[in-house]
Amino acid sequence: MRLLHTSDWHLGRAFHRVNMLDAQAAFIDHLVTTVRERGVDAVVVSGDVYDRAVPPLNAVELFDDALHRLAGLGVPTVMISGNHDSARRLGVGAGLIGRAGIHLRTDPAACGTPVVLPDAHGDVAFYGLPYLEPALVKDEFGVHQAGHEAVLAAAMDRVRADLATRPPGTRSVVLAHAFVTGGEPSDSERDITAGGVAAVPAGVFSGVDYAALGHLHGSQTITERVRYSGSPLPYSFSEADHRKSMWLVDLGADGSVAADRVDCPVPRALARIRGRLEDLLADPELERHEQAWVEATLTDPVRPAEPMARLSGRYPHTLSLVFDPERAPEDPAASYARRLAGRSDRQIAEDFVAHVRGAGPDERERLVLQDAFDAVRADEAVREVAR
Repeated sequence: MRLLHTSDWHLGRAFHRVNMLDAQAAFIDHLVTTVRERGVDAVVVSGDVYDRAVPPLNAVELFDDALHRLAGLGVPTVMISGNHDSARRLGVGAGLIGRAGIHLRTDPAACGTPVVLPDAHGDVAFYGLPYLEPALVKDEFGVHQAGHEAVLAAAMDRVRADLATRPPGTRSVVLAHAFVTGGEPSDSERDITAGGVAAVPAGVFSGVDYAALGHLHGSQTITERVRYSGSPLPYSFSEADHRKSMWLVDLGADGSVAADRVDCPVPRALARIRGRLEDLLADPELERHEQAWVEATLTDPVRPAEPMARLSGRYPHTLSLVFDPERAPEDPAASYARRLAGRSDRQIAEDFVAHVRGAGPDERERLVLQDAFDAVRADEAVREVAR
C-alpha cells in the first residue's frame, strides 16, 4: 500500500506579514497532483490542519476544497487534529464525511478504533491519535500523572490491544501529533511542554509498522518506522534550511517500509543574513539572497539610520529586522532577548525568583511554578475547545 504522509498545513497562517493562502492553495494542488500521478492508495494528515481553533473563512473554504478533491479521486484520507486545531470543530460531521472516504479522527476515546483499508495483501489498520493534551485526557486514559508520555503510552496500549484481535498479518499505521525524542524543533511550533517535559521516546510506538508524526515543522526520520513529514511551507525563519516535503511511503506485504521524499512548492526561498548594514548592502556573496524572504540581523554598534528602507533597496522582500549590536557579553547593555534565548518560561520565572530573593526556588517551589504553568496552558486549551 502506498501512503502519502503530510501534516502541519496550518491553513490560515501568515508568514510575518505575508498572506500564505495562495501558497497553501498551491500546496493543495500539488498534493492532489501527487496523489493522482504517483499512484497513492491513502493519504495521512497528522494534525494542525488549521493554524488556530477558529480559522478564518478562506482557510475553511480551502480545506473544504481539499476534501472534495481528495474524495473525488476515490483515495481514502485519514486525518487527525493537532494542538492548533479545535478537535470538536474539525470533527463535526466526521461520520457523514467518512462515507466519502475522508476519515477524521479527533476523539481521544476512539484511539483504539482503526480505519481499516484493504489492499492485495490484506488489511491495513490506521489508528488516529489526535493531539492528547495531558490535563484534558488523563481521566479518559486512567493515568495519574498528566504527562505526554503517560497519555500517549496509554493510547498506544489501546492500539496494540485492538491490533492483537485482528487477523494475523494485519499491518498497522499510527497517526500522532507529538514531540518525539530526537526530533529537531523550530521557532514556529507552539510549546506543548507538560510537567516540564515535552518529548516522548520513539519506543512508545513499538508494535506498529509505521508512525506518521506531526507537530515538528522539519521533515525528519526518527527511525525507519517513525517519521515527521514536517510542514509543507515555512512559517518561521528558523526553517530557512528546511527542505519542505511529504513522505511517499510504500508499506510492503510483510510490513516493511520504504520511504521517499516528495518536495513541496515553496513560493520563495528564506535567507538569514547577519552583519553591519553597509556590509550587507555591499557584499557580492549575498546576491543570491536578493529575491528571498530575508531576516536581517544588524550588528552595528550604533543603530543606523533608516535600516529597513536601505535593506529593502537591495532585498525587496525583507520581512524581519533584528538588532544585535556587537558588544562584550558582560556589557550591561547586552540584549535582554539574548540573555533569555533558549530558556523556558519556568527557567525565566526561577531566575526572577533568584534575582528578587537572592536565592532560587527549592524543589517544592519549582513544582509549584511548574504546576502553575501547566494549569495556565491547560486552561488555554480548554478555552480554545470551548470557543
